[in-house]
Amino acid sequence: MDFRQLRYFVAVAEELSFSAAARRLHISQPPLSTQVKSLEDELGAALLHRTKRRVQLTEAGTLFLDQARRALQHLERAGDVVRQAVQGEAGEIRVAFTASVPMFEAFPQIVQAFRSKHPSAKVDLLHMSTGLQLQALMDKTIDVGFLRPSILFCPPPNIRVLTLWSDRLVAVLPATHRLAQKHTPLPMAALSTEAFILFPRGLGCGLFEHVGVLASRAGFALQLGQEAREGATIIGLVAAGMGVSVLPETYAKTGIPGVVYRPLDTQDAASQVLLAHRSDDDTPLLTRFFQTAAATR
Repeated sequence: MDFRQLRYFVAVAEELSFSAAARRLHISQPPLSTQVKSLEDELGAALLHRTKRRVQLTEAGTLFLDQARRALQHLERAGDVVRQAVQGEAGEIRVAFTASVPMFEAFPQIVQAFRSKHPSAKVDLLHMSTGLQLQALMDKTIDVGFLRPSILFCPPPNIRVLTLWSDRLVAVLPATHRLAQKHTPLPMAALSTEAFILFPRGLGCGLFEHVGVLASRAGFALQLGQEAREGATIIGLVAAGMGVSVLPETYAKTGIPGVVYRPLDTQDAASQVLLAHRSDDDTPLLTRFFQTAAATR
């Protein structure tokens, strides 16, 4: 059976007249009768009882009418979904982000605005480091990423990026640290003898690479005291006197006590959050997401 046969049968069943159903469907009566008869032959059951005066549903026809209506509704909804997807109104978009990104007020605003404008679209959010996002983009396991790369980052040819927001990296020190009371920006070299608490290097963290570049340009190699996967954990370890760290200034919003944040005296501490996607991906839904994100800059 096919969509046309179901539609023809439902019209006859609702009108209880082949001639009225034909007029409703804007077709002639013979092909209508032929299609309904073919449907009955395929099902092996009479759906309609026909006389010269009227048409009636058989018991099987009454049961089948309910299922036919449901099937047509499902097909219509499926068609709507396809049309919405073509127009960028429906579908699924997989969005990855680094740890500091949700601390920007604009990030939840982007997600909320997109979901509000496109309620039929599904947004799948994934926490992922910058390096893993770039790999996931190439593997096509995510569609868009919010990256915080190092200052040495150069996007590959197949990745297109949009600069969204900027902030600076700052030194995170225990409140009792000898440098904590300084009121002027700290030179990176002032931290040369300190043990650093940072995000793991092996996860492709752009922040780890950035801090490493700052240390190298200040003339020393990082002494890695400990690694932690969460920014709040890093700050908590700093507060406990386990070492110092360098983090985006947005982490000061966490309000964790026992630490101070000091600006770094170098232009290299500037950090950017980029929105990235594959350059060959121009699906309407992705375009709509980028337009929503760009409006928050």
